[in-house]
Amino acid sequence: MKITFKLFAGLSAYLPSDATRNSTEIDVQLGETVHQVIDRFNVPREEAHLVMINGIYVSPEQRDLSEIRAGDTLAIWPPVAGG
Repeated sequence: MKITFKLFAGLSAYLPSDATRNSTEIDVQLGETVHQVIDRFNVPREEAHLVMINGIYVSPEQRDLSEIRAGDTLAIWPPVAGG
């Protein structure tokens, strides 16, 4: 099943080469979790700071439990520092 996978800022380097800007469409298996997708693309878990499915925050404790569904958008941002 297909989902939209978005990685922002420095994390976009982990997207496949055919990604457009910060987004790509990927196939996921039934029951695949947020952490499984993160791991599949070699995104360091400690760099996946803000994780959202369809605009809803997924806490670190829920990322092994939150299953991706067809048509979802999984978006991930790294920690941000500023000043």
